[in-house]
Amino acid sequence: MKVLTGIMGAAMLLAGASAYADQAGSIVLGAGWYRLSPQEKGEPLRITSPSAIAGEVPNTGSSVGNANTLGLTLEYFITNQIAVEAVFGIPPRYHLQGAKSLEPVGELGSAKQYSPSVLLRYHFGEPSQRLRPFVGVGVSRVWYGDVKLTDRFQGVLSSRFTGGATSAGRTDADIDSKFVPVFNIGAGYKINERWGVGVSMSYLPLRTTINLKTTLPTGAVIESQTKTKLNPIVTVVGVTYSF
Repeated sequence: MKVLTGIMGAAMLLAGASAYADQAGSIVLGAGWYRLSPQEKGEPLRITSPSAIAGEVPNTGSSVGNANTLGLTLEYFITNQIAVEAVFGIPPRYHLQGAKSLEPVGELGSAKQYSPSVLLRYHFGEPSQRLRPFVGVGVSRVWYGDVKLTDRFQGVLSSRFTGGATSAGRTDADIDSKFVPVFNIGAGYKINERWGVGVSMSYLPLRTTINLKTTLPTGAVIESQTKTKLNPIVTVVGVTYSF
């Protein structure tokens, strides 16, 4: 009887130690809601070429609204505490709004942001714990696609460079891409051996440049740009599944 009790006790101890284990060798898939909140500070529009009219366009500005998307993660535990995670998902679309003298224009344009990331994470506590906080640091490659300017903003630019003809020019835009660091903090909670939930926040110190090229009917090209510090805070709420 004592032997049977001892065996049952050992089995329960082992089960308790591994019931919620995200440990060395574990693979964890995650999916959830991503909220991107730019802490942005936009600079005035500046004409860069030709040099004869180059300079800052006074009292101009812009702001970027929040964006939401579906994100996916793949995390591999190297040890019981250290893991590497890849983050990707559906690119969110940012909308750029006019500010100061451009505020009456409303939306100036929009673009999709692609920002896959790789993080190195440290999970506190032991694999047997349900709740495990973590911190992480990594890098993200940020670039933009499907950049669009609104017709109204196109008209404002044409009017400025053509003396009032709002449909006389055409402006194309592109946004600089770059690598940026990622700083991450959060916690995961295991519901059972396989399923869990998690919440995290990431900060990306991101500064980028929007480049504009306006082609006039004469063939002349006016180049301008505006720089903005997006510095987004990314809040994530999701579910996880462990292998």
